[in-house]
Amino acid sequence: MLIHIGFGNIVNTSKIIAIVSPDSAPIKRMVQSAKERGLAIDATQGRKTKSVLVMENSQVVLSALLPETIAGRVQAGQGEAGELPESEEA
Repeated sequence: MLIHIGFGNIVNTSKIIAIVSPDSAPIKRMVQSAKERGLAIDATQGRKTKSVLVMENSQVVLSALLPETIAGRVQAGQGEAGELPESEEA
């Protein structure tokens, strides 16, 4: 299943290992390391990073949505490609 993580960006939920907040020092180090190795995907569209999705293949995806928002969409099966919430369609 695909999940909408903000600003028209979609990820495969079966490849997500964890959805974490970027505030702690270990997560900041992990994101910096992924950027240096070319394994970071920035899906924030220039906004503040509010969550980090850790993927199966050691990639990290940065999102401007809160971890709770993304987790809620995964659990509810919402946010699939083509089913954008009305507030984000325009």
